[in-house]
Amino acid sequence: MAGGRRVGAGLGALLCALHVQAACRDTTVTQELLKEGFHRDLLVKVELGEDAGGCAVAARTRLPPGIYVDSYELAMLQQQNLTKAVLIPDVTDVEAPEYLATALVLVLYLELDPRCSRCFRAAVPVHARYHRPAEGSQQALVVLESPEVLLCCCHSQLAAECWEPAEVGAPCLAENVGPCQWHSTTHRPAREELMLEVPVGLREHSYLVCALTLLTTLLCASLILAATCRHGHFSL
Repeated sequence: MAGGRRVGAGLGALLCALHVQAACRDTTVTQELLKEGFHRDLLVKVELGEDAGGCAVAARTRLPPGIYVDSYELAMLQQQNLTKAVLIPDVTDVEAPEYLATALVLVLYLELDPRCSRCFRAAVPVHARYHRPAEGSQQALVVLESPEVLLCCCHSQLAAECWEPAEVGAPCLAENVGPCQWHSTTHRPAREELMLEVPVGLREHSYLVCALTLLTTLLCASLILAATCRHGHFSL
């Protein structure tokens, strides 16, 4: 009898897990880097496992020190209603190289794709930072992890088995100031990581670069001095 009860309990737990899995269909996340070079666009696409009518959808991603969002550019784009996002911290040192910079957190508000009721997307400009010269390689890799999917639903209930409260210091809508309750869920990323290759100098060329820079500086200074002496007017 005890064995039968254990089998029955195990079967019940399995059926419950299958029911929860069916109710919480996988949420898929895809992120891409558009354009080339140091100045790119980060495109985030989310397909929810369930209809989220009336809910705000966002993606929270951690930007490593090798990549950043310009806070002034972001403010200008938001004024033009071209993107909606919250940057933490809200001020970025755009001049800092990778080895002196810190990581950032970006909460990017997603817009509904009119062709799909469960599909959302948004893009934001990102910029690569300068890296230290490397030894034996002309590329440095910046790794972008898959973002966290967030939902804020003011007028509808989310399934407790699918969505958990998340600590997010951002309003449900980009125009609002006050915080709200976001919820997050596990999702299936198209790729666990996104790689950005940043061109870097070779460490073995450091002496050559320094010598050429010094010679160029001396040459330009000499030309300026010669032009000043030839064409300048000096009063005694």
